[in-house]
Amino acid sequence: MFDWIKLYFIAAITFVALDFIWLLFIARKLYQEQLGGLLGETRIAPAVIFYLLYLAGILFFVVNPAIEKESLSYAIMAGGFLGLLCYGTYDLTNLSTIKDWPILVTSLDLVWGTFVTASTSGITYFIAQWINGR
Repeated sequence: MFDWIKLYFIAAITFVALDFIWLLFIARKLYQEQLGGLLGETRIAPAVIFYLLYLAGILFFVVNPAIEKESLSYAIMAGGFLGLLCYGTYDLTNLSTIKDWPILVTSLDLVWGTFVTASTSGITYFIAQWINGR
């Protein structure tokens, strides 16, 4: 259990740091330009719930299997695929159901979700292996 908590903490620092860079320096302006009136106040509680659940998913579906396989490439590839699936669920649903949802936002979010999840998975795996002396 302690190892899982350490991994969760490593993944959380990595994902949140990368995502805040994205949200503050790139996506903020993009979302304001592209989504305009669709944007509302940021609600912290749903965002925190997303991060908590998504990080658990990264560990359960990607990092733990990568550790069992002793494979950094698995962590990166499976992480990228999980990111594409999860961000795709959100963005493609919006694209299909919300009038005037911009395809640019969907496209960039799919790339971002793939990248940030692959990076978080790979970094978490790498640090876990380093901590365990492998």
